[in-house]
Amino acid sequence: MAAVKASGLVLSRPVTFVTGNAKKLEEVRSILGQSIPFQSLKLDLPELQGEPEDISREKARLAAIEVNGPLLVEDTCLCFNALKGLPGPYIKWFLQKLGHEGLNNLLLAYEDKSAYALCAFSFMKGPDAEPITFLGKTPGKIVPARGPTDFGWDPIFQPDGYEQTYAEMPKEEKNKISHRYKALAQVKSHFAEAGYIFQSDP
Repeated sequence: MAAVKASGLVLSRPVTFVTGNAKKLEEVRSILGQSIPFQSLKLDLPELQGEPEDISREKARLAAIEVNGPLLVEDTCLCFNALKGLPGPYIKWFLQKLGHEGLNNLLLAYEDKSAYALCAFSFMKGPDAEPITFLGKTPGKIVPARGPTDFGWDPIFQPDGYEQTYAEMPKEEKNKISHRYKALAQVKSHFAEAGYIFQSDP
């Protein structure tokens, strides 16, 4: 095992997770635990348009210019099947303008209330590397808001197989099934398979 690790790529410092969202950071810390050393940094990156994977990759490239080291960026979407995947990556702005009730109202004309939460993480070893993207998806449905309202659209998303919304679920339970958990599980697998070594300070 040591021989395999020795052949891994040396990263000069912990991975920088680019986020200014305290709740998101809390979830990522809880899910990753000690498996990947990382620090957080808030950067004002432009809000991009396009498909979730493309947005995530481009955000990573833009962040890499400022971070100049290994980094992770994340983009989260809430996709309504009746609206062919919208609001998708624009959910933050829809929520800001319409609120939880307004998001429910978008589906009033449709019988289909099904939706899925999608999380895209992109990792870059450094500014000259290509982004590697990991997608996590959790199916569910849109319901009238229930539970604490302090974390985005969690109160209106009820994952399939559960009677609770994300907001009503204990954090430990949500972190076992969420879109973020599924994407981070792939990040962890990638790090384990690549055998990255974090260079300690002398």
